[in-house]
Amino acid sequence: MDVQQGPAGPDLSGLRIDEGVRNSRPGRRRLGVGLVAAFAVLAVAVALLALRGRTPVVEVAAARPAGEGGRATLLNASGYVTPRRRATIAAKITARVLDVLVDEGMEVAEGQVLARLDASDAQRRLVAAQTARDATAALIANLEVNLASADRELRRQQELEKVGFAAVQTREAAQTTADGLRAQIQAAREQVKAADAEIGVARQDVDNCTVRAPFAGIVVSKDAQIGEMVSPISAGGGFTRTGIATIVDMASLEIEVDVNESYIARVKPGQRVEAVLDAYPDWRIPSSVRTVIPTADRQKATVKVRISFDKLDPRILPDMGVKVAFLADQTAGGAQADVPRALVPQSAVRDDAGKKVVFLVREGRLERRAVAVGETRGPDIEIMAGVNPGDPVLVGGPEGLRDGQRVKVK
Repeated sequence: MDVQQGPAGPDLSGLRIDEGVRNSRPGRRRLGVGLVAAFAVLAVAVALLALRGRTPVVEVAAARPAGEGGRATLLNASGYVTPRRRATIAAKITARVLDVLVDEGMEVAEGQVLARLDASDAQRRLVAAQTARDATAALIANLEVNLASADRELRRQQELEKVGFAAVQTREAAQTTADGLRAQIQAAREQVKAADAEIGVARQDVDNCTVRAPFAGIVVSKDAQIGEMVSPISAGGGFTRTGIATIVDMASLEIEVDVNESYIARVKPGQRVEAVLDAYPDWRIPSSVRTVIPTADRQKATVKVRISFDKLDPRILPDMGVKVAFLADQTAGGAQADVPRALVPQSAVRDDAGKKVVFLVREGRLERRAVAVGETRGPDIEIMAGVNPGDPVLVGGPEGLRDGQRVKVK
């Protein structure tokens, strides 16, 4: 493109853009890309301005006391909830089940009927024993009549012998007859006693066909069905049941844990314990050591410890998994100096330049606190310094929060 300069100045007519070049496709594409980029930048700017003006929404949890009265944890262990009284109720005789009156989860009282067995054979034995007793009792009446006659004959012979009209042999024969009848009557009476004992056994067999609960509790297992045979001993083959139902005394629930024998010296009866069920990790249950079983398991090198709940709760069920913390005793002057002051969720503790910090929420603003942390307790962590029980700590929220920032509690 040449530019010619005349007397009046340079000629700019040659600088015009040709119409075909202006309407070409590459030119329009570059224009569209530019417009899209401009709109994107504008949208981002608007979003940033909107976010800057919005108050972050956060989650808050209250710091809890660490243990009972700030006691230190000496030892942690795990185990299961077990009842002291748990029984599989079995029949005392071998018989067929006629009716089962309980089901799993049912509460039963002491002496309540659990099942009824076929008592037809026991009833027949009872009737036979009663009949034998009655027959023997009737024989005694006949013998007593004969004895009365023999006594009269003996007296006559004795009178006749005195006056010389009867021989001694006749009087002795009458004496023998009377004495024999007395012996038969005594034997019959003993037979009646034996028959009464057999009647008692037969009645007990009939009563054994009614299975009752030995103590109050809850049925946790129904082991027999109508029509099955039950027996106090296993008959083999799997066709004979040895139990009717399993009952647990819910008032006798306790914790059983295995403690390594290297640390058993830290445990003593009456020691305070904090228990946490696996099913309820946020629920801490006050407990205490009931007894230390005086024997060790040589295979596992552990000693069994039983722990009693301070107060039972319907949520506590047999065979639940549980974790326990054995707590230290308080000193005479109060709590020990190195015990944790509070427990907070682990999500509340954050790393800031190598330091552990938490954010407290006070009057809608964040307050940064440097803390000293201890051991973890399940989902929580011990705070040795920096937070007091009851302080509202931040447990959830967006990234980039800062000290003094205004927030909104969810």
